[in-house]
Amino acid sequence: MLGGRVLLRQPRRGLRAGLDAVLLAAGVPARPGQRVLEAGCGSGAAFLCLAARVPDIGILAVERDPALAALARENAAANGLAARVEVITADVRDLALARRLPPCDHAFANPPYWPGGTAPPEAIRRAATHEEAGLADWARFLAAPLARRGSLSLILPAARLDAALAALAAGGCGATRLVPFWPRAGLPARRVLLQARREGRGPSRIDPGLVLHDAEGFTAEAQSVLRDAAALPG
Repeated sequence: MLGGRVLLRQPRRGLRAGLDAVLLAAGVPARPGQRVLEAGCGSGAAFLCLAARVPDIGILAVERDPALAALARENAAANGLAARVEVITADVRDLALARRLPPCDHAFANPPYWPGGTAPPEAIRRAATHEEAGLADWARFLAAPLARRGSLSLILPAARLDAALAALAAGGCGATRLVPFWPRAGLPARRVLLQARREGRGPSRIDPGLVLHDAEGFTAEAQSVLRDAAALPG
C-alpha cells in the first residue's frame, strides 16, 4: 500500500483493505508525538497508512476478532512499528474499557455501516460491513478517551450520512467537517469522511473533497493520496 511504503498481510478470505483505509488515514490530522486511537482496526491497514505519513505517533488500536488483532500486531512489527503500536482485543460496546484508555489526540474508524439487508455469508466479511454495534456505539467508544478538541473521523457510505451525524453528536462531538469522495467528476459521492471535534462548537463545513477517477484512471490528486501518502486537501 501507499506505493510500497506499507506492507500488509491480510486473511485469504473476507473483506480486503482498500481505498477506504487509505482515505481514512489521509484525513486524520495527527502530528508527530501525538497518540491516536483506531477502533475496528482489522489487520491494521489504516493505522499503518497513517504512521507512514506521520512519523513518531503513538498508536492504540482495538479489534474484536482475536485473529485479526494478532495479524495487526504482526503487520505493525513487519513495518518496524512494534514499539509504537498497541493492539487490544475488545468490543466497541465496552464503554467502560474506552473510559480507561489513555488520553488520545485523534480517533478514527471504518466501521460496519449497513444496519440491515442481506449480509455476506463469510463471518469476517459480514463483521466488516453489517452492524452489530450501531454507529452511536462506535462514536461513543472513540470519543471517550479523546482529548478536548481532538478529532474523531469516520469513513462511510454517503447513504449513512444522517445516522453518522447523529452518532457524532451522541458522542459529544461537533464542528463537523464533511469530505466527499466522488468516483468521477459529475457523479454523486459514494463515500464520505466525517470528522468532528470533541466538544466542538463551531459551524459545520463541507470541504472540496476528492475526485477519484478520470478517463486515464486515478486522478493526479487521488494518486498523491493513494500512492504518495499525501494528506487529504482542506
